[in-house]
Amino acid sequence: MRLKNKVAIVTGAGMGIGREAAVLFAREGANVVVFDVDKKAGKDTADYIVEEVGREALFVPGDVSREKDVRAAIQKAVKTFGALHVLFSCAGVLWKDRDKSVIETTLENWDLVQAINLRGPFLLTKHGIPELRKAGGGSIILVGSISALAGFTLAQDSYTCAKGAMVSLAKSLAVQFGPDGIRCNVVHPGMISTPLQHAYFSDDELKEIGESLPLRRIGQPSDIANAALFLASDESSFMTGAEMIVDGGFMAT
Repeated sequence: MRLKNKVAIVTGAGMGIGREAAVLFAREGANVVVFDVDKKAGKDTADYIVEEVGREALFVPGDVSREKDVRAAIQKAVKTFGALHVLFSCAGVLWKDRDKSVIETTLENWDLVQAINLRGPFLLTKHGIPELRKAGGGSIILVGSISALAGFTLAQDSYTCAKGAMVSLAKSLAVQFGPDGIRCNVVHPGMISTPLQHAYFSDDELKEIGESLPLRRIGQPSDIANAALFLASDESSFMTGAEMIVDGGFMAT
């Protein structure tokens, strides 16, 4: 019950890491606001939390890149549960077929990736931080990527830039709002077995990638959800502006 009496909002909670984290947060005592653009997937997550975990959950459909949607989600969270303590910005897109090198990516595709992967966290923190302040403090978890820490031959430059911005944003928020008891940290996933990756790699290809890592396996959504739980909980109360790399050892090679 590491999140007992806490209220958390998780963006992109309909699938993958977001869903895993929403369910885990609920198991650890939180009331969870599930925010996702996919109405069916988001509702499924919220229903699972209520029916299988036995915790309260609120599904709010919306697009993280649209300010009115994010504002409405924050307002509904506070109206329903009375407060807000944890912001987990997990929604994102990974478009290996459209987001390429700067000399190949169209302006439209660059802007679409930035809108979801960077504007989304901006809007969540813009509207969420005032509620964390009212609650006496809280935790913000931003999702970066090892792509923000290392260059890759197969470039995804808009994605990489957006994820790199999470580091700068976290440090700025940590310094600004630390006196209010608000912490902000980044978790950098490595290669994780999610629907986003399965759109481009077969199971055998993912297994081969995993075997090339020091820990000899591909990451699972639960690996990132567990890291996010630690950052959301009071166990990480002396951490802010920090980066947690969860990549099976990739960055060590």
